[in-house]
Amino acid sequence: MESKNTILIVDDSVDTVELLKKRLTFEGYQTLLAYNGEQALEQAAEHNPDLIVLDIMMPGMDGYQVCEKLKESKNTRYIPILMLTAKSELEHKIKGLDLGANDYLAKPFDYKELSARIKSLLALKSAREELVSEERSSALDQMMDELAHELRNPLTSIGGLARRVRDNLPENDRNRKYLEIIIQEVTRLEGMVKDLVELKTTAVSYKEKVEINAVILDVVREFQEEMSKNAIELRSDLSHNAPVVSADREQLKLALKSLFKNALEAMVDSPEKILTITSALEDDRLKMELRDTGRGIPKEKIKNIFDPFFTSKTTGPGLGLTLASKIIQEHRGNISVESEPEKGTCVTVSLPLKRG
Repeated sequence: MESKNTILIVDDSVDTVELLKKRLTFEGYQTLLAYNGEQALEQAAEHNPDLIVLDIMMPGMDGYQVCEKLKESKNTRYIPILMLTAKSELEHKIKGLDLGANDYLAKPFDYKELSARIKSLLALKSAREELVSEERSSALDQMMDELAHELRNPLTSIGGLARRVRDNLPENDRNRKYLEIIIQEVTRLEGMVKDLVELKTTAVSYKEKVEINAVILDVVREFQEEMSKNAIELRSDLSHNAPVVSADREQLKLALKSLFKNALEAMVDSPEKILTITSALEDDRLKMELRDTGRGIPKEKIKNIFDPFFTSKTTGPGLGLTLASKIIQEHRGNISVESEPEKGTCVTVSLPLKRG
């Protein structure tokens, strides 16, 4: 399930806000509402909307001031802003654009024109994000080659020597615990190197007809012991239609394993430990959901969880989620996340079905 675009409507006129809310909701957008500049800044900081429709003439903090403050913050400066005003003079347009607004529409406006401009701004935002993602992916590929090469041999030496020294020490030697820590950390870093290599190899894949339920069950079996050990209850509701997708089976399995691992880690200290996985047909796509009752992810961090080595209170630094995201994208699929702190996280994966 792809998330809907969220639009923040800012206007001191209740009638204008309600009208725009009604029409934008009808078009499929999610809406946030603000009736003054202070509320606008609070909503933008908390929810990071995809676009802001901003009235200029407001009491107190006007639209120009709101726009200026939004563009000063690194967290909100790239949100497109469409300014609305009763003034149509050229100098007012220039002032708004100079402050960072992306477009300008004079009141009274035709809603069809407003709708078209919103779609245009969202399309430009999407294209920019896609370009940034491609550039990041290219830089990541180069980094993976260099990092994996530089780390593999030293880690092998450090880990091997530490194990040899540990094995030669008496059982009661207190230095053994320090060597165990070294070995544990080396193992973790070796896992990261392995992830780097696997992430690089996603560029080469062998596509075949794959029954997704069979892949899901393979992954479940691999984590069965860990789930039992940590008293995690598994609930599943898999489609009986045995949906088939065109995929590289091993890569898809790798992506699901990364999602499973992340979900299990999030529930380590949870009072309720339930992992729910579902698969279903939705139009011409297969939708999978993996839902946990873990610690959840703060709203402001959800957009960054697929970044390389991203870390939060609920996930450690690594490449697992980056790997999962890249594999799903390579299969022309979509992956999205919904989460609420202390209640859990739901990861949704959507893949095109194999035809014929």
